[in-house]
Amino acid sequence: MYNSLGRYVLMAVFLLAALVCIFYNQYELAAVAGFLFVFIIWSHFRHSSVLMASKYFKNNEFGKAKLMLAEVPNPERLSKNRRGYYEFMQGNMALKEEDFDKAEYHFQLASRFPVGGKNQKGYVLIHLANLALRKKDKEKAEAYTKLAKELAESSRSKDIITKIEKEIGKL
Repeated sequence: MYNSLGRYVLMAVFLLAALVCIFYNQYELAAVAGFLFVFIIWSHFRHSSVLMASKYFKNNEFGKAKLMLAEVPNPERLSKNRRGYYEFMQGNMALKEEDFDKAEYHFQLASRFPVGGKNQKGYVLIHLANLALRKKDKEKAEAYTKLAKELAESSRSKDIITKIEKEIGKL
């Protein structure tokens, strides 16, 4: 759970430790330090700063969350679980900025990846249904609502779905 700078510092420390161990003929320790160096590199591409961003996102610190998400070098390389949260947070931040096309793009990507439980996936579909309602696209809104209804577990999500269905009926 480090940002990019923290991971770079750790990489330098492990690389330096490996070199010092090799200098003193401690090859086993050098191998451990080299393994940790490679692990940090792997972690940088597969997990990146998404976990820290989700921490800030849950605490409603959207500016910090946005900075952490901006550190992700290539979202396509993230692991499936991290990619789902990455896209979900990007979609929510785009909604806060009222960039609805960007939000729809990110929520559609988030719907393809695991986001958490069934309820969280339902919220992704609820967001997509709301965005379809904004565009007055009745077919998409009905499809997303139907899928969200299957996944909804909490009473709050079920209430939101019934409100969306009422709005669809008005179209």
